[in-house]
Amino acid sequence: MKRNFIVIILALCTSFSYGQNQGKPFATIFTNFNFDLSESSDLQDLLGTRDNFKEFEVKRAYLGYSYKIDDQLSAKVTFDIGSNSGGSDYTAYLKIASLNWKVYDNISLNMGMIGTKNFKFMEKSWGRRYIEKSAMDKYKWANSADAGISLDYKLMDGLSIDAQVLNGEGYKNTQDDFGLLRYGAGVTYSLGNLSFRVFRDNYTSATDISQNTTTAAASYSMGDIKIGGETNIMTNASNIEGQSKDITSFYGTYKLNEKYSLFARMDNVSSENDWNSEKDGTYTIGGVEMQMTKGIKLALNMQSWKGLTNLDSDETLYLNLECKF
Repeated sequence: MKRNFIVIILALCTSFSYGQNQGKPFATIFTNFNFDLSESSDLQDLLGTRDNFKEFEVKRAYLGYSYKIDDQLSAKVTFDIGSNSGGSDYTAYLKIASLNWKVYDNISLNMGMIGTKNFKFMEKSWGRRYIEKSAMDKYKWANSADAGISLDYKLMDGLSIDAQVLNGEGYKNTQDDFGLLRYGAGVTYSLGNLSFRVFRDNYTSATDISQNTTTAAASYSMGDIKIGGETNIMTNASNIEGQSKDITSFYGTYKLNEKYSLFARMDNVSSENDWNSEKDGTYTIGGVEMQMTKGIKLALNMQSWKGLTNLDSDETLYLNLECKF
Protein backbone atom coordinates (compact mmCIF):
# COMPACT_ATOMS: atom_id res chain seq x y z
CA MET A 1 0.00 0.00 0.00
CA LYS A 2 2.87 2.33 0.85
CA ARG A 3 4.44 1.63 -2.54
CA ASN A 4 1.14 2.42 -4.28
CA PHE A 5 0.96 5.84 -2.66
CA ILE A 6 4.58 6.60 -3.55
CA VAL A 7 3.90 5.77 -7.20
CA ILE A 8 0.77 7.96 -7.22
CA ILE A 9 2.51 10.92 -5.63
CA LEU A 10 5.52 10.68 -7.95
CA ALA A 11 3.26 10.47 -11.00
CA LEU A 12 1.28 13.53 -9.95
CA CYS A 13 4.37 15.56 -9.13
CA THR A 14 6.06 14.62 -12.40
CA SER A 15 2.96 15.52 -14.42
CA PHE A 16 2.61 18.80 -12.58
CA SER A 17 6.21 19.79 -13.22
CA TYR A 18 5.83 19.31 -16.97
CA GLY A 19 2.50 21.09 -17.41
CA GLN A 20 1.83 23.63 -14.72
CA ASN A 21 -0.14 25.84 -17.10
CA GLN A 22 -2.29 23.07 -18.59
CA GLY A 23 -2.65 20.50 -15.80
CA LYS A 24 -4.40 20.31 -12.46
CA PRO A 25 -3.96 17.83 -9.57
CA PHE A 26 -7.01 17.12 -7.39
CA ALA A 27 -8.02 15.12 -4.34
CA THR A 28 -11.28 14.19 -2.58
CA ILE A 29 -11.71 12.55 0.83
CA PHE A 30 -14.87 10.96 2.32
CA THR A 31 -14.66 10.25 6.05
CA ASN A 32 -17.22 9.76 8.83
CA PHE A 33 -18.02 8.79 12.38
CA ASN A 34 -20.98 6.42 12.78
CA PHE A 35 -22.92 5.15 15.80
CA ASP A 36 -25.21 2.12 15.42
CA LEU A 37 -28.49 2.77 17.25
CA SER A 38 -30.19 -0.46 16.16
CA GLU A 39 -31.66 -2.79 18.72
CA SER A 40 -29.49 -5.86 19.12
CA SER A 41 -30.81 -9.25 18.04
CA ASP A 42 -31.04 -12.15 20.49
CA LEU A 43 -27.87 -13.68 19.01
CA GLN A 44 -25.98 -10.40 19.30
CA ASP A 45 -27.13 -10.05 22.91
CA LEU A 46 -25.86 -13.57 23.59
CA LEU A 47 -22.48 -12.93 21.95
CA GLY A 48 -22.19 -9.38 23.23
CA THR A 49 -21.52 -7.98 19.74
CA ARG A 50 -22.70 -4.94 17.73
CA ASP A 51 -24.42 -3.38 20.75
CA ASN A 52 -24.12 0.40 20.16
CA PHE A 53 -21.24 -0.26 17.74
CA LYS A 54 -19.33 2.90 16.80
CA GLU A 55 -16.37 3.72 14.57
CA PHE A 56 -14.42 6.27 12.59
CA GLU A 57 -14.08 5.50 8.87
CA VAL A 58 -12.24 6.81 5.85
CA LYS A 59 -14.60 5.49 3.18
CA ARG A 60 -12.92 6.89 0.08
CA ALA A 61 -10.02 8.96 -1.14
CA TYR A 62 -9.61 10.03 -4.76
CA LEU A 63 -6.29 11.29 -6.09
CA GLY A 64 -5.95 12.44 -9.67
CA TYR A 65 -4.58 14.70 -12.34
CA SER A 66 -6.21 16.25 -15.39
CA TYR A 67 -4.27 17.70 -18.32
CA LYS A 68 -5.36 19.77 -21.30
CA ILE A 69 -3.22 18.77 -24.28
CA ASP A 70 -4.74 21.25 -26.73
CA ASP A 71 -8.15 22.72 -27.60
CA GLN A 72 -9.48 19.28 -28.66
CA LEU A 73 -7.64 16.73 -26.52
CA SER A 74 -7.45 16.29 -22.76
CA ALA A 75 -6.50 13.44 -20.44
CA LYS A 76 -7.42 12.44 -16.90
CA VAL A 77 -6.13 9.92 -14.35
CA THR A 78 -7.89 9.13 -11.06
CA PHE A 79 -6.96 6.65 -8.35
CA ASP A 80 -9.65 5.37 -5.99
CA ILE A 81 -8.40 4.36 -2.53
CA GLY A 82 -10.93 2.25 -0.66
CA SER A 83 -11.93 -1.25 0.43
CA ASN A 84 -11.78 -4.40 -1.70
CA SER A 85 -12.84 -8.03 -1.47
CA GLY A 86 -9.26 -9.08 -0.71
CA GLY A 87 -9.54 -7.77 2.83
CA SER A 88 -7.72 -4.42 2.65
CA ASP A 89 -9.68 -1.28 3.47
CA TYR A 90 -7.15 1.04 1.83
CA THR A 91 -6.17 -0.30 -1.57
CA ALA A 92 -5.49 1.97 -4.55
CA TYR A 93 -7.33 1.19 -7.80
CA LEU A 94 -6.96 2.89 -11.16
CA LYS A 95 -10.49 4.25 -11.62
CA ILE A 96 -10.10 6.71 -14.50
CA ALA A 97 -7.42 6.72 -17.22
CA SER A 98 -9.05 8.37 -20.19
CA LEU A 99 -8.49 10.54 -23.22
CA ASN A 100 -11.22 12.97 -24.22
CA TRP A 101 -11.42 14.13 -27.83
CA LYS A 102 -13.63 17.11 -28.60
CA VAL A 103 -14.38 16.26 -32.23
CA TYR A 104 -16.63 19.31 -32.74
CA ASP A 105 -18.12 21.89 -30.39
CA ASN A 106 -21.11 19.59 -29.80
CA ILE A 107 -19.49 16.12 -30.11
CA SER A 108 -16.93 14.49 -27.84
CA LEU A 109 -15.48 11.00 -27.44
CA ASN A 110 -14.06 9.52 -24.26
CA MET A 111 -11.91 6.36 -24.36
CA GLY A 112 -9.94 4.27 -21.89
CA MET A 113 -10.98 3.63 -18.31
CA ILE A 114 -13.91 6.03 -18.31
CA GLY A 115 -16.72 7.22 -16.08
CA THR A 116 -19.95 5.50 -17.09
CA LYS A 117 -23.26 7.13 -18.02
CA ASN A 118 -25.63 4.82 -16.13
CA PHE A 119 -26.29 6.94 -13.04
CA LYS A 120 -24.19 10.10 -13.37
CA PHE A 121 -27.31 12.27 -13.81
CA MET A 122 -28.90 10.86 -10.63
CA GLU A 123 -25.66 11.09 -8.65
CA LYS A 124 -25.43 14.79 -9.51
CA SER A 125 -29.10 15.32 -8.65
CA TRP A 126 -28.72 13.55 -5.28
CA GLY A 127 -25.55 15.61 -4.75
CA ARG A 128 -24.20 13.86 -1.64
CA ARG A 129 -21.93 11.06 -2.78
CA TYR A 130 -19.80 11.57 0.36
CA ILE A 131 -22.77 10.49 2.49
CA GLU A 132 -24.05 7.64 0.29
CA LYS A 133 -23.86 6.45 -3.30
CA SER A 134 -26.80 7.07 -5.61
CA ALA A 135 -29.29 4.19 -5.79
CA MET A 136 -28.00 2.23 -8.80
CA ASP A 137 -24.45 2.48 -7.50
CA LYS A 138 -25.39 1.55 -3.93
CA TYR A 139 -27.27 -1.61 -4.93
CA LYS A 140 -24.61 -2.57 -7.51
CA TRP A 141 -26.78 -2.36 -10.64
CA ALA A 142 -23.98 -0.71 -12.62
CA ASN A 143 -20.36 0.35 -12.28
CA SER A 144 -19.24 3.95 -11.87
CA ALA A 145 -16.27 3.40 -14.20
CA ASP A 146 -15.25 0.79 -16.76
CA ALA A 147 -12.95 0.23 -19.72
CA GLY A 148 -14.60 1.30 -22.96
CA ILE A 149 -15.63 4.23 -25.13
CA SER A 150 -18.44 6.79 -24.84
CA LEU A 151 -19.95 9.47 -27.04
CA ASP A 152 -21.66 12.74 -26.07
CA TYR A 153 -23.65 14.62 -28.71
CA LYS A 154 -25.41 17.92 -28.01
CA LEU A 155 -28.26 18.16 -30.49
CA MET A 156 -29.40 21.63 -29.39
CA ASP A 157 -29.64 23.76 -26.27
CA GLY A 158 -31.22 21.60 -23.59
CA LEU A 159 -31.17 18.34 -25.58
CA SER A 160 -28.30 15.85 -25.73
CA ILE A 161 -27.77 12.15 -26.35
CA ASP A 162 -25.00 9.80 -25.27
CA ALA A 163 -23.92 6.22 -25.80
CA GLN A 164 -21.30 3.86 -24.39
CA VAL A 165 -19.72 0.46 -25.08
CA LEU A 166 -17.98 -1.13 -22.08
CA ASN A 167 -16.33 -4.33 -20.96
CA GLY A 168 -19.00 -4.54 -18.28
CA GLU A 169 -16.69 -5.70 -15.49
CA GLY A 170 -16.07 -2.37 -13.78
CA TYR A 171 -12.75 -0.74 -13.02
CA LYS A 172 -11.58 -3.35 -10.51
CA ASN A 173 -11.69 -6.28 -12.95
CA THR A 174 -10.45 -7.11 -16.44
CA GLN A 175 -12.66 -8.38 -19.27
CA ASP A 176 -14.33 -11.78 -18.73
CA ASP A 177 -13.28 -14.96 -20.57
CA PHE A 178 -16.15 -14.67 -23.06
CA GLY A 179 -15.25 -11.17 -24.25
CA LEU A 180 -18.85 -9.97 -23.99
CA LEU A 181 -19.68 -6.26 -23.85
CA ARG A 182 -22.16 -3.97 -22.12
CA TYR A 183 -24.01 -1.33 -24.16
CA GLY A 184 -25.97 1.73 -23.16
CA ALA A 185 -27.58 4.87 -24.59
CA GLY A 186 -29.45 7.80 -23.09
CA VAL A 187 -31.23 11.10 -23.71
CA THR A 188 -31.15 14.15 -21.45
CA TYR A 189 -33.56 17.08 -21.81
CA SER A 190 -33.48 20.31 -19.81
CA LEU A 191 -36.01 23.13 -19.76
CA GLY A 192 -35.14 25.87 -17.34
CA ASN A 193 -34.86 24.36 -13.85
CA LEU A 194 -36.39 21.04 -14.92
CA SER A 195 -34.30 18.17 -16.32
CA PHE A 196 -35.24 14.67 -17.53
CA ARG A 197 -33.09 11.65 -18.25
CA VAL A 198 -33.88 8.29 -19.88
CA PHE A 199 -31.25 5.57 -20.21
CA ARG A 200 -31.25 2.00 -21.51
CA ASP A 201 -28.55 -0.53 -20.60
CA ASN A 202 -27.97 -3.96 -22.17
CA TYR A 203 -25.61 -6.52 -20.63
CA THR A 204 -25.01 -9.56 -22.84
CA SER A 205 -24.12 -13.06 -21.66
CA ALA A 206 -22.83 -16.35 -23.04
CA THR A 207 -26.36 -17.81 -22.70
CA ASP A 208 -27.82 -15.24 -25.16
CA ILE A 209 -30.08 -13.96 -22.37
CA SER A 210 -29.43 -10.25 -21.97
CA GLN A 211 -29.91 -8.32 -18.77
CA ASN A 212 -31.73 -5.08 -19.57
CA THR A 213 -32.04 -2.00 -17.36
CA THR A 214 -34.30 0.96 -18.10
CA THR A 215 -33.95 4.19 -16.14
CA ALA A 216 -36.11 7.32 -16.02
CA ALA A 217 -35.09 10.23 -13.81
CA ALA A 218 -36.01 13.87 -13.22
CA SER A 219 -34.61 16.81 -11.28
CA TYR A 220 -36.23 20.15 -10.44
CA SER A 221 -35.05 23.21 -8.54
CA MET A 222 -37.00 26.27 -7.44
CA GLY A 223 -35.39 28.86 -5.21
CA ASP A 224 -34.10 27.13 -2.08
CA ILE A 225 -35.78 23.80 -2.92
CA LYS A 226 -34.34 21.03 -5.07
CA ILE A 227 -36.03 17.65 -5.62
CA GLY A 228 -35.25 14.61 -7.72
CA GLY A 229 -36.44 11.10 -8.37
CA GLU A 230 -35.68 8.03 -10.40
CA THR A 231 -37.16 4.66 -11.27
CA ASN A 232 -35.01 1.77 -12.47
CA ILE A 233 -36.33 -1.53 -13.83
CA MET A 234 -34.08 -4.52 -14.49
CA THR A 235 -35.32 -7.52 -16.48
CA ASN A 236 -33.50 -10.86 -16.78
CA ALA A 237 -31.45 -9.88 -13.74
CA SER A 238 -28.04 -11.59 -13.62
CA ASN A 239 -28.89 -12.86 -17.15
CA ILE A 240 -31.53 -15.24 -15.79
CA GLU A 241 -34.72 -15.20 -17.82
CA GLY A 242 -37.82 -13.98 -16.01
CA GLN A 243 -36.04 -12.42 -13.03
CA SER A 244 -37.08 -8.78 -12.63
CA LYS A 245 -36.45 -6.20 -9.95
CA ASP A 246 -36.78 -2.45 -9.53
CA ILE A 247 -35.57 0.55 -7.54
CA THR A 248 -37.35 3.82 -6.91
CA SER A 249 -35.49 6.65 -5.21
CA PHE A 250 -36.59 10.16 -4.21
CA TYR A 251 -34.46 12.90 -2.69
CA GLY A 252 -34.80 16.54 -1.77
CA THR A 253 -32.94 19.52 -0.34
CA TYR A 254 -34.10 22.69 1.37
CA LYS A 255 -31.47 25.42 1.65
CA LEU A 256 -31.90 27.26 4.95
CA ASN A 257 -29.19 29.84 4.23
CA GLU A 258 -25.75 30.07 2.62
CA LYS A 259 -24.28 27.58 5.11
CA TYR A 260 -27.00 25.14 6.14
CA SER A 261 -29.33 22.79 4.24
CA LEU A 262 -31.81 20.08 5.17
CA PHE A 263 -31.90 16.94 3.05
CA ALA A 264 -33.76 13.63 2.84
CA ARG A 265 -33.86 10.54 0.64
CA MET A 266 -35.86 7.32 0.38
CA ASP A 267 -35.08 4.22 -1.69
CA ASN A 268 -37.43 1.31 -2.24
CA VAL A 269 -35.90 -1.93 -3.56
CA SER A 270 -38.17 -4.77 -4.67
CA SER A 271 -38.17 -7.89 -6.83
CA GLU A 272 -41.00 -9.47 -8.80
CA ASN A 273 -42.66 -12.24 -6.77
CA ASP A 274 -40.09 -11.53 -4.02
CA TRP A 275 -37.45 -13.77 -5.65
CA ASN A 276 -34.76 -11.50 -4.16
CA SER A 277 -36.57 -10.79 -0.90
CA GLU A 278 -33.42 -11.01 1.24
CA LYS A 279 -32.15 -7.84 -0.45
CA ASP A 280 -35.52 -6.08 -0.80
CA GLY A 281 -36.44 -3.27 1.55
CA THR A 282 -36.61 0.46 2.22
CA TYR A 283 -33.66 2.74 2.89
CA THR A 284 -33.94 6.30 4.25
CA ILE A 285 -31.59 9.17 4.99
CA GLY A 286 -32.38 12.47 6.68
CA GLY A 287 -30.16 15.17 8.08
CA VAL A 288 -28.61 18.63 8.04
CA GLU A 289 -25.59 19.72 6.01
CA MET A 290 -23.13 22.52 6.66
CA GLN A 291 -20.97 24.13 3.95
CA MET A 292 -17.99 24.97 6.14
CA THR A 293 -15.98 26.62 3.36
CA LYS A 294 -15.22 26.02 -0.30
CA GLY A 295 -14.60 22.29 -0.79
CA ILE A 296 -15.50 21.29 2.79
CA LYS A 297 -18.92 19.87 3.77
CA LEU A 298 -20.11 18.38 7.05
CA ALA A 299 -23.40 16.50 7.53
CA LEU A 300 -25.16 15.05 10.56
CA ASN A 301 -27.69 12.46 9.46
CA MET A 302 -29.64 9.32 10.35
CA GLN A 303 -29.63 6.35 7.97
CA SER A 304 -32.06 3.46 8.22
CA TRP A 305 -32.63 0.16 6.39
CA LYS A 306 -35.77 -1.94 6.88
CA GLY A 307 -35.64 -5.25 5.06
CA LEU A 308 -38.65 -7.04 3.63
CA THR A 309 -37.86 -10.26 5.50
CA ASN A 310 -36.53 -8.60 8.65
CA LEU A 311 -38.98 -6.95 11.05
CA ASP A 312 -36.11 -5.12 12.76
CA SER A 313 -34.49 -2.07 11.16
CA ASP A 314 -30.88 -0.97 11.09
CA GLU A 315 -30.52 2.62 12.27
CA THR A 316 -27.19 4.44 12.33
CA LEU A 317 -26.27 8.01 13.21
CA TYR A 318 -23.60 9.47 10.91
CA LEU A 319 -21.34 12.51 10.94
CA ASN A 320 -19.96 12.71 7.38
CA LEU A 321 -17.18 14.96 6.09
CA GLU A 322 -16.21 15.73 2.49
CA CYS A 323 -12.94 17.46 1.66
CA LYS A 324 -12.08 18.55 -1.92
CA PHE A 325 -8.94 20.33 -2.98
